[in-house]
Amino acid sequence: MRVSVLGAGGWGTTLAILLHHNGHEVTLWEYKKAYAKALNKSRINSIYLPDVNIPKEMIITHSLEQACDNQHMIVIAVPTQFVRSVMEQVKHLDYDDTTLVSVSKGIEKDTLLTVSQILKDVIPTLNDENIGVLSGPSHAEEVSKKIPTAVVAASNDLSTAQQIHEAFITSYFRVYYSTDLLGVELGGALKNVIAIGAGIIDGAGFGDNTKAAIMTRGIAEIARIGTELGADPKTFSGLSGIGDLIVTCASRHSRNRYVGEQIGKGKKLKEVLASMQMVAEGVETARSVHNLAAKLNVDTPIADAVYRILFLDKDPQKVTFGLMTRDSKAEH
Repeated sequence: MRVSVLGAGGWGTTLAILLHHNGHEVTLWEYKKAYAKALNKSRINSIYLPDVNIPKEMIITHSLEQACDNQHMIVIAVPTQFVRSVMEQVKHLDYDDTTLVSVSKGIEKDTLLTVSQILKDVIPTLNDENIGVLSGPSHAEEVSKKIPTAVVAASNDLSTAQQIHEAFITSYFRVYYSTDLLGVELGGALKNVIAIGAGIIDGAGFGDNTKAAIMTRGIAEIARIGTELGADPKTFSGLSGIGDLIVTCASRHSRNRYVGEQIGKGKKLKEVLASMQMVAEGVETARSVHNLAAKLNVDTPIADAVYRILFLDKDPQKVTFGLMTRDSKAEH
């Protein structure tokens, strides 16, 4: 199968190599021309994945048209806020026989759309069988080293979910499948906001009890938004819900947890982001979730607290104690 991966960050590079090892003809697209040339020459992604060699058979290109034209599958691994601008450049191509698979985890800040919804907005001719998502607890740093990992492939069309499952599954990368496309997307996107909250807890010096409370009540907020939008509640107890939330809140590899930790230690958001080479999707998604929850009239106190700390410069200690002193209520 001819497969392109758009985005040569750590995750895009990891998945491109995995797909190559699965016997697919893989093209990896890098948006910076100079870096694409460097990758072609060195075969090492020194910025994002320095410990892994890129097979010489893999095509690396700066040409978006070359990457997207006449492919069986296109894996979209660019940050959510850039998906629209990237796909606008190649929306004229024929995707009737192409499956577009999002591995990005965010919500567009102005439209409040998920990636699959952005794709349909940019390319209205896409049908359900053209669109899927791959998500779950899966850091590139571990998958690239073949550490056992489980994720979920989803599409509104069952055969498409199964096609994605077959394309990616290996002995160390276990892929389940689902027809709850929206739920899987929302789980992957919204957990990043909660992970920033968990990082704030770490940085501010609170304990494991506090973090467990943030994670548990955080998944309840994710499920409330998801079910209000029509997702299956069971999805949020699976890999793209609680599974992805656990790893993103706890791991040293998590960019979103790192952002929160630095904020909790007293740094300003601009300062933290300026020091990072990779994108923390949860930052802009925190703004999106704040607006989405208001639009849906859904109660999301933790996500709202993260928003106020990030964008209104509220004190993490005071906001956390504010969460603890909210009115008492039943758990369920």
